[in-house]
Amino acid sequence: MGQPLASPSPSPAELRSNAAFEALLWALSRPGQLRALEGEGAIVEALIDRECTVYATDPAVARGAERLGAALVGAGEADYVFAGALPSTALLGELKQGSDLHPEEGATLILAAGFTAGDRLCLSGPGVDGALSVTVGGLPAGFWARRAQLMRYPMGFDIFLCDGAQVMGVPRSTAVEAF
Repeated sequence: MGQPLASPSPSPAELRSNAAFEALLWALSRPGQLRALEGEGAIVEALIDRECTVYATDPAVARGAERLGAALVGAGEADYVFAGALPSTALLGELKQGSDLHPEEGATLILAAGFTAGDRLCLSGPGVDGALSVTVGGLPAGFWARRAQLMRYPMGFDIFLCDGAQVMGVPRSTAVEAF
């Protein structure tokens, strides 16, 4: 009998990245529900690697993505768009939406938002039990209407909204009505 095989222990960085990845998957699978996550840096560490293309308005986020091997590109070419506090809805029309054959090639948009004040939204679709009412602030006027105009499911883009240490996922399959 030989020695039992030993498996390597994950480093603290790997544990943080794994926890962030799990939080992001949880957030997308339960649209509108909040999950603890330490901001854009955690998203970069969990999702970005050398096979990704990234657009970032924050130079620190861009440096972090580049350090992980991602190519920095324009917003219309990026797999991940870190737009911070979005000043207008113009960027939405530039985002990759995938195709009928490859809808998974749509972009993921990461935005700064607030969850204590703002527009009241009604979310419905896969992952939502009936309908869910949430509050989202800090986005430009007409954001949700413009998103609805652009989406043609299964094509579209997924969204992560970040507010401090919380994240909310809004996948392309989620219908959003502002009221």
